[in-house]
Amino acid sequence: MEPEVIRDKEAMRRWSRAMRSQGKTIGLVPTMGYLHDGHLSLVRQSLTLADVTVVSIYVNPGQFSPTEDLSTYPSDFSGDLVKLAALSGGKVVVFNPRNLYDYGGGERKKVNNGGGGRVVSCVEEGGGLGHETWIRVERLEKGLCGKSRPVFFRGVATIVTKLFNIVEPDVAVFGKKDYQQWRIIQRMALSISRSLAMAKASVAKGQTSCTELKGMIIQQLVGSDGRVDYVEIVDQETLEGVEEIKSGVVICVAAWFGTVRLIDNIEIDISL
Repeated sequence: MEPEVIRDKEAMRRWSRAMRSQGKTIGLVPTMGYLHDGHLSLVRQSLTLADVTVVSIYVNPGQFSPTEDLSTYPSDFSGDLVKLAALSGGKVVVFNPRNLYDYGGGERKKVNNGGGGRVVSCVEEGGGLGHETWIRVERLEKGLCGKSRPVFFRGVATIVTKLFNIVEPDVAVFGKKDYQQWRIIQRMALSISRSLAMAKASVAKGQTSCTELKGMIIQQLVGSDGRVDYVEIVDQETLEGVEEIKSGVVICVAAWFGTVRLIDNIEIDISL
């Protein structure tokens, strides 16, 4: 049987949270489709590491420049589903969103970049003026492929961050064929999401001391070569700091990894 296909990001997030409420762990394998044996080996690996696996199929315009023909990227979505069906046994779902960028509420339109030499991707060229935030790992993205494809790694880091925030995986599996891309993703504060997940799990086991929870998060970040900007636990409604978790809170984290400052948060709802 072919895997379930989810196209809406809110529906994808609801599915992930429903799986987690059942005690299941979630793996993520990001792809742009046209799956080959290398992709399938990553899916198999994810299936050994998590209870269920999300395979994203999304051709990311943010990693293509306007001189690269995005429309000619190969696609065989029905064939991809057949290949995944042979693996999954019901443990794989496909996330195939139409668009993950903000085009300002309008249709994608060609825009004039003014001839100023500014590096743009197909998102900006396609009228994506509502999308203003990019994730960059500046030192690692400069050499190798970054010389000839200046928007590529910015686009990869940004879309992977989006997928992490939507799918909320416990495990993500990437290949090393593009070694530079793999290293950049490794450095992208995966430790932040890991530390937040650990804190949430600790709360579920009864830990309510914010001092203990913040110490746990800081230890995780520093151990991953991060430099902590802040770790705060605040009330969801007032955003005021709390010392003990007695109701809904949000844990907010900001940390530097090299020259990149990343932020993340996680909501925790509890009634004592």
